[in-house]
Formats: sequence, C-alpha cells, structure tokens
Amino acid sequence: MAVLEQLSQYQWYFLGVFLLGLIIHQYRQWARLSAFKGPLLGTFTNLWLPCAILTRRCHLKFDEVNEKYAKSNYTKAPWYHGSRIQPGHDNVFSSDNEKFHTERKVQLVPGYSGKGNEHLTPSIDSHVQNLIHLIRSKYVSTDKESRPMDLSRKAQYFTLDVITDIAYGQPMGDLVDDDDVYKYIQSTEEMLEVIILLGSMPILNDILKVQWIAELMFPSEKDQTGIGRLIGISKQLVSERFGPKAVQRRDMLGSFIEHGVPEASLVSESLLQILAGSDTSATVIRATMLYLLTNPSVYRRLQAEIDDAAHEGRISRPVVTDTEARALPYLQAVIKEGLRIYPAVTGALTKVVPPEGDTVTLSATNETVFLPGGTEIGYNAWGVHRSRAVFGADADVFRPERWLIPDGTELARMLRSLELVWGYGKYQCLGRQVAMIELNKVFVELFRNFDFALCDPTKPWTSLNVGLWIQRDEWVKVTAR
Repeated sequence: MAVLEQLSQYQWYFLGVFLLGLIIHQYRQWARLSAFKGPLLGTFTNLWLPCAILTRRCHLKFDEVNEKYAKSNYTKAPWYHGSRIQPGHDNVFSSDNEKFHTERKVQLVPGYSGKGNEHLTPSIDSHVQNLIHLIRSKYVSTDKESRPMDLSRKAQYFTLDVITDIAYGQPMGDLVDDDDVYKYIQSTEEMLEVIILLGSMPILNDILKVQWIAELMFPSEKDQTGIGRLIGISKQLVSERFGPKAVQRRDMLGSFIEHGVPEASLVSESLLQILAGSDTSATVIRATMLYLLTNPSVYRRLQAEIDDAAHEGRISRPVVTDTEARALPYLQAVIKEGLRIYPAVTGALTKVVPPEGDTVTLSATNETVFLPGGTEIGYNAWGVHRSRAVFGADADVFRPERWLIPDGTELARMLRSLELVWGYGKYQCLGRQVAMIELNKVFVELFRNFDFALCDPTKPWTSLNVGLWIQRDEWVKVTAR
C-alpha cells in the first residue's frame, strides 16, 4: 500500500511526462512532413481520416483536401490561348485564369466521368458495332476481290461519332454515311496548324482580340461545312436545352448544364471536347494499329488472348465490357505501349514558373538549377516517353511486354512517366475515362472479327505533326475471321 500511495503522489508527474513525450513525438511527426499542408485535424492526429469516412462522402472529402492543399504554383502560359475555338470565348483548356479553371473543372468532371451521363457506355457500344458493321459490309477483302480501307479515316469516324453522341445525344453520323460529314475532319486538319501557331505566337492572339479580324479569320456558324458548321449545330442543340420547351437529357451537355456551366460557355466547352476527344483518340487507334501490323508476334499474341477470352466466355458479345477488357493483361500492355510510343499530344503545353521561382534537379546530370519566376517551360512528350533512362535501351521499340514485369520500382517509374500523356495534377485530361473505354472496346472487337494487313508496307501512312497529329492514307486490307 505504501508503494501505491507513493506512486499516487507522482501521478501528475507521470501524466506530465507522458503528455510531454506525446507532444514531442507528434511534433517530430509534424516537422518531418511539415512541407505537406493539410487539414488542421490531420496535422497531429489520424482523426481526420475516420471523420471523413463517417461522412460516407469520403471521396469528396479527399478531393476537397487535394484541391485545397495539393496545388502546384505553376500556371498556364499564353500557349493555351490558341485553343480558343471561338474567339473571345475561353474553355477549360484555353483559359490561364486559375480561378476560372478550378471552378469550370468542378462543373465538367461529372459529365466527363460518366456519373451524369447514363448513356455513356451504351453510346460507345453502339458505335463500336457501327464500325464493325461498316467494315464487314464494305471493306472485307476476299481471294477474288481486294477492298482497301483507309483506317485513318474510319478511326476518326468512330471517335467523332462517339464524342458527339455522348456530348449532344446525337452522333455526327460519319460511320453510318461512311463519309466525313460536313467536312469536319478536313476542316480540322486545315486549322490545326493555325491553332498551334496561335499558341506559339501570343501576339497573334492579341491581334485576334479585334472583333472584325477574328470574324474574318475564324470559322462562322453560318458556314455549311467544317468547324463552322459544327459551331452552328452546337449553338442550335444548346439553345434547345433552354426555354419553356427545353429538352431534358442525361448526356454530357445535360450534365454541364446541371452543374452550372453558363449557357454562353456551353458551345465552347462542347467544341473543345469534340476537337480534342475525337482527334487524340483516333491518333492512338491509328498508331497502335500500325505498330501491331508491323510486329507480327505482338499481333498474334494479342489476338490469341482475345480468342481465348472469347472461347472461355470471359468477354461478352456483341461488345466486350470495359471491365472485361481491363482484365486482359496483354491488351492493357498493348494500349499502354501505344500511348507511350506515339503520344497523341506533342504540343509544348507550356507552364509559367511561379513569381518566386523554383529550384529543380535535372535528371540527366543531377545538376540543380534555379528557374526564374515568369519563365515559360514546355514539355517534350516524344522525348519523355522514349527516355532510355525510364524505359530502357529499347525505348524506341514497340514492346508491350515491358509493362508485364512484376510490380516494383521499375514498373512504378514507367507508369509515372506514362501518366503524363494525360497531363498532370490539376491540368489532367478530363476525357481520360471516355478515351480508355473506347480503346478497351475497339481493339478487342477489331481483332475478334477481322485480320488486318498493310496494303503498302513501304508507305504505311502519312503522319504529320504540328503539336497534334494530321494522319491520313493508312490503307489496310481487311479479311473476315
């Protein structure tokens, strides 16, 4: 008892020592990670996490914290202004206003993710079937007859029909008509170089702020073909969503409206997703197909994986589901390798160093350099994704097997680099999910139904680059399986 009485006299001392030790421990934990900002409750305890979970909206809590604290001080440079498809009207890609970008991104994300678009998957499936039907009905060659097909055109017919359908609830109709309806693709190819040049020479953007010059230079909604015609269609479809007899539809446009995108901005945002979404996805399909057709062992292995999955009932008919396609490891490796070796966007995507400047380490030399505030720095997509330091000595070779190695440092390094094809952080591509669903489905169905060969291996296609790709004349011979 005497011992207990003696200890009781020191209970506050022990409590004080315990609390002091706890404070020191927590302070050391905080100091070690003090560079990383976060919610106050999470500074010294783990209580923030269970509190977030108990809201049953923890995904939104995580996103709020990310938006508030995980920010880069780098901002967009004037390079992006060239993507103002309508002069004087910024979209989420062209604007260099950080507040505008953050608010607009929040408004657009549900539509791009499919959460506000119940027709997303059925729309993509219907156009996969339209593509297969078009090829089977018009372009299958036999021993007696050759029917060459320009894969470069059919790929963009497919992606353009998909994006216009999920955007407006009605497709462009290229696959059904087997034609560049309204000459949109032709017009886009003619304008791409101008768009990129405008971004590269900011003074031209300043000149185009003069209304009459902009009207003279840019497409008009009164045009009967090309981007102008699409602007006119977009304005008409947007206007139908407002007024006493407003059309209600749970598509991408409907989601934008529901989440507060102003009517005046809807045309610019819709045009952006059509221009960017159809062109870039088509590039990935064309380039990946070319590399498959020129690498017989890869071609055979991919087709064998698809055939085995079909035989074992692991993929659906008439169109594979996105989940089923993601479970095909070699298909996923092929898609990753296609994205890597021929990145769809090679423009500089220039960012501005924050006013206080930044210190960076050059990976090639391990040299530390200071970047003065206001400096514009760009991204070399082609070089990054063919880096021998990241992808090995055969970085210029199409080898999907590089992605099939066990999880570890090497794979993690390659995956981090590959992420850059979609942009990074707050500027990441909003259309990523739609594009991946397209790619997962289209390659399975093409190789399940047909065999392909280049018509002229000595001249497989025409591929020009101005920051985006202009590709045509990818003539292939198709045979039924």
